[in-house]
Amino acid sequence: MKWIYLLLGDPKKHSLEHRLFNTVSLVNGVLNLLGVFGVLYLENYLVLVCLNVGSGILLLVMYYMSRVKSIYFILYWPFNLTILFYLASMWFFNGGSIGGNHYYLIPSLVIALILIRNHNIWLVYFIYIGVSASLYLVEYFHKDWVTGYTSEMDRYMDAGGNYLFVQILTGILIFILSRNLNIERKKSEALLLNILPEPIADELKREARVAPKRYEKASVLFCDMVGFTKIAETMNAEVLVHELDQIFRAFDRICKENRMEKIKTIGDAYMAVGGIPNENNTNSVDAVLCGLGFQSFMAEQKEIHHLHGRVFWEIRLGIHVGPLVAGVVGSDKFAYDVWGDTVNTASRLESSGVVAEVNISRSVYEEVKKIFECEPRGFVSIKNKADIEMYLVKGFLPEYASPLDSKLPNELFQRLYKTGALFYTNEVES
Repeated sequence: MKWIYLLLGDPKKHSLEHRLFNTVSLVNGVLNLLGVFGVLYLENYLVLVCLNVGSGILLLVMYYMSRVKSIYFILYWPFNLTILFYLASMWFFNGGSIGGNHYYLIPSLVIALILIRNHNIWLVYFIYIGVSASLYLVEYFHKDWVTGYTSEMDRYMDAGGNYLFVQILTGILIFILSRNLNIERKKSEALLLNILPEPIADELKREARVAPKRYEKASVLFCDMVGFTKIAETMNAEVLVHELDQIFRAFDRICKENRMEKIKTIGDAYMAVGGIPNENNTNSVDAVLCGLGFQSFMAEQKEIHHLHGRVFWEIRLGIHVGPLVAGVVGSDKFAYDVWGDTVNTASRLESSGVVAEVNISRSVYEEVKKIFECEPRGFVSIKNKADIEMYLVKGFLPEYASPLDSKLPNELFQRLYKTGALFYTNEVES
């Protein structure tokens, strides 16, 4: 794979058109040079050798300019004119319509159309048709302009060789196209999966739409940077974006580790939901684990920044569990989002939270109280809603906590959590 990328270009760094130009210029250049060995037995082999070597070297020079110098778009017409000049010359110097050179006109047109980007497709199409028709007409009215074969054996051997080379060229083109299309398809699917969860992306590809779905129990996590605006004012824009990128990349990783689905980021705010699109009975615990992971990461980064004399953000975090509706909105830029009172309440829990603590509602507490040690805050007043009973998650209960840090799980928890036995036991006890 590495040598292919070295020769033809890396899909991550080079566009499909660029890789295709590299490929066809290299393949055609090599085949033209190899074609020298197929004309040595002919009477006018010197002219044919010059045509093959000259065109082959010219195509390889274009390959070098494209692959090494990254100049390829402006080479479109020189490339096509080189091929057309070579084929027209071979037509007159090598048997005309009975020699087999006309076989190359079809794959040449295919190559031209493959590389068509931003060029007039009809112009290219008519040029190739015009050249093909002109060659036949000139031969029909001026047969003496065409160099024939000295024997039937020469004609059969040359036509057979040309046909064989065309088959090789066509096979290579098909291989190139299928391989590059698969690469582009995988890139597109990877981009889609960065925007939508896999089941939602599959439904969208299959049905061209996603039906909204109601979930009876999903855990919504909101997280926000404390003092973001004040600190951001003192930071360079590039440094600010880099810091946020590093934080959100870490949050993305922690979400995946704890089976949470990232929904979106808005400025310095981060939102994730557990229990969607695949429903489960662990999402409240997943959300709390995710929240503790966020807090641990931020505390670690704050300490590192402090050692270097730099300020760093802290976060507020709120979690609520309940019913919600999830779906895809928009037609140009898809967005997987969630709606409902559960979402609004989780947002209020975050804004009413305590810095560097995981703030949860009573509903979440009832789901996780047999696993985590929680400190009651009582009823807290929040905007536009009745007072909500809140708790702060301080860490794992002693039987599930690591002896080194109460916010880290021990082997017992990890084993029970992985097998699902922990949640089954809790359901039976409740």
